[in-house]
Order: sequence, then structure tokens, then C-alpha cells
Amino acid sequence: MALSAPSYDDPMPLQTHPPRAWIRQPSGSHLDLINPDPGDFEDSDLALGLARTFRWGGHSIWPLPLSVAQHSLTVLHLRRQCGELSVRVQLLELLHDAEEGLVGFDPISPLKPILGEAFALVMQRLQAAVLKRYGVENWSAEEHRAHKTADLLAAASEAVHVAGWSLAEVRQVLDIALVPLQCDPLVEVYGGTPWEPWPVDLAATRFLGALQGLLQER
Repeated sequence: MALSAPSYDDPMPLQTHPPRAWIRQPSGSHLDLINPDPGDFEDSDLALGLARTFRWGGHSIWPLPLSVAQHSLTVLHLRRQCGELSVRVQLLELLHDAEEGLVGFDPISPLKPILGEAFALVMQRLQAAVLKRYGVENWSAEEHRAHKTADLLAAASEAVHVAGWSLAEVRQVLDIALVPLQCDPLVEVYGGTPWEPWPVDLAATRFLGALQGLLQER
């Protein structure tokens, strides 16, 4: 008996489970990016993920691109320069882009609205899982305003010293009114060449050290 060819009008089989997007962490843990569990990644997974995720679309005037791990430390130290911070706020500064390290993607800002609400929801869930893992209460409005100033100042400075934008382009193209820094706040802490992106292993080690140091202090 001959079998009839399938019709392209036939309905697709229904899914029997919610959509999932599993990735295997370097530690061996498995994380579902769509429905993340705070226990499904280790501190070292987060540090390495952020060290392997690059800002500015990976573009750099240096031999290496700038990692989100190094950027996170820059923002943390800029905030520390403004006065004494609670451990909670310091953790929020250090972890403010943590979801990017879990998904391994830092889209440039103008691209984010194009990616749509579904992508934004995934990133929100990942960040919520990070805050839950570390038991950190989210920003107050005043704290978030202070954070955004430091984050934008870091961005303006990185744009000039790492990505090669001119001062005029920072204002006119990137629409950042803050004046970029000349002094790299990380040099005072770690030494090295100002604004030079770190190798992945070094960025991961320094981020992990900062994270675990704050957790121990708390």
C-alpha cells in the first residue's frame, strides 16, 4: 500500500513542554536561558562568561576587545570614588550587566529595541536570577540614577580610549553629554596600561576576586 505524501497544510505537532534554551556552563552546570534557575550557574561561570562577552560589538583600537567583566569593574570603582557604598550597592554595580555574561551577548544599545520585548524579557529573567542567587535587593530610584551616571561615564570614556570614537562623535552620534575621563580608574587598583583591555583569563580572575571579596565582606 502506497503512503501518501505529507501535506504542507498539516498542522505542526503541538509542543509538549515550554520552550527551553539550555547551555552548558564551564562548571558543567546546565542553565535554561528562558527560565533560569539561580542555582544553575557558579560564580566562576558568571566571571568567565562576562570576560568572554565583549562591549562595542567587539571593536577595539587595541589588540584585544573590552570585556563586560572589565567594564563592570570600571563602573564599580567609579562609584566607589564618589563616596562610601554599602556592600549591597557595590554588588549591584559589579553585577549590573551580569545577564550578558550568562547569555554571552552584549548588543550595542541601538540594537536592543530592534531585538524586541521577548529578548528584553529573557534578559530581565536572567538578571533577576542573578540578584536572587546573591540575595541582593534591586536598586532604589536614587541608587539607579547614580549608577546610570557612572555607567554612561564609563561608556563615554571607553568609546574614546577603547573603541576609537572622537569626542565630537561621543556627543553627536552616541548622544552622551558627559566628558570622557582621561584617567583609567582601574590603573590605581590593578596597575597596567590605562584603558588597555585585559585578556579573558585576567578579566575573569579579577571579576571573580571582586565578587567573592564582596560576598565575604557581607
